[in-house]
Amino acid sequence: MRFASFVAVAVAVVGCVGRDVPDPRSAADAYAAAAARGDADAIFGMMTASGQRSRSKDDVRKIVATEREELAEQAAGLRSKDARVQATARLKFEDGEEAALELRDGRFWVTSAGALPGGARTPEQALDQLRRVAARRSYAGLMRVLSPATRAAIEQDLRSLVTGLEKPDTLQVQVTGDNAVVNVPGGHHVRLKREGGVWRVEDFD
Repeated sequence: MRFASFVAVAVAVVGCVGRDVPDPRSAADAYAAAAARGDADAIFGMMTASGQRSRSKDDVRKIVATEREELAEQAAGLRSKDARVQATARLKFEDGEEAALELRDGRFWVTSAGALPGGARTPEQALDQLRRVAARRSYAGLMRVLSPATRAAIEQDLRSLVTGLEKPDTLQVQVTGDNAVVNVPGGHHVRLKREGGVWRVEDFD
């Protein structure tokens, strides 16, 4: 297993103007030193709260004892001049929404926040963004979380439907009782249903 997935770079987000944001490199250096000497207690102390709940201190000691070589490699990698440390933060609101932030140039930048989905770093984050925009019934939000190719295909399909419906009174409507089918130019089909004397769109493709 990789300890990097359990160790968090602790960065304080301070609201006061003029207060410096701690350098995450110092936390990375501390982890590199602990990994190099196989200090299980120090590594456990750097783990996130969720990481500590999933792995006890004794668990970490056993893992460190059996994976000294891998830890030494991690330490060497972290101390490399080519190593780049990236600090992120997640802010949870009372209503369940979250904002993801990334530390660059001494300040945090929003990478995604509720109605403003950003670039998901994992498949799980992309699925979570999809759930949120679907829950809000947000078409604009949905377009932002789709891949460029899928977004372009949907927008092209919708443009074609809009163009085909420009003159609805000229379209041939096939009515069967309370159901109707309309063939729309551009290869679209619209199915309608009458309920309580009101015609509504039941489906379209």
